[in-house]
Amino acid sequence: MKSERLELRLTGEQKSEIEQAAALSGRSVTDFSVTALVREAEEVIRVERDLHVSPESWDAFNAILDRPAKPVSGLADLLRRPSAFTE
Repeated sequence: MKSERLELRLTGEQKSEIEQAAALSGRSVTDFSVTALVREAEEVIRVERDLHVSPESWDAFNAILDRPAKPVSGLADLLRRPSAFTE
């Protein structure tokens, strides 16, 4: 259920353009605006959450992943123990 409001101040030109776009897409101004705002918000959040690395850092990261695995003392014994999360 939608219970929150968001109020905006627009120029007459902005309002007219939004109304025209909503009408052309066959949607209400509210539906058109909410969809556009949410899409933009999701993109901003996605970009901020993405991992950004230089090509050199990416190559260094991949080189580390390509190295042979090293044995970890006691890991095999730990994996043979019964899980603490099973009954």
